[in-house]
Amino acid sequence: MMTTIQLDKGTRESLKKFGHKGETYNDIVERLLTYCEEMNLEEMIRDRWMRLQKEKGDYIPLDEI
Repeated sequence: MMTTIQLDKGTRESLKKFGHKGETYNDIVERLLTYCEEMNLEEMIRDRWMRLQKEKGDYIPLDEI
């Protein structure tokens, strides 16, 4: 189902800058949303990795037990 989204002229022109030839506004928005989701996932992975690195010193290796 399609719906109409109202955009200011400036916003629409900015959105066009992200588009490729033949892309619809829907294509552009979907691609931008995918990029945002991937960036959030990468940030979560990076944050978890940094937390694990900080906590690494708190663990005792099994071969030392």
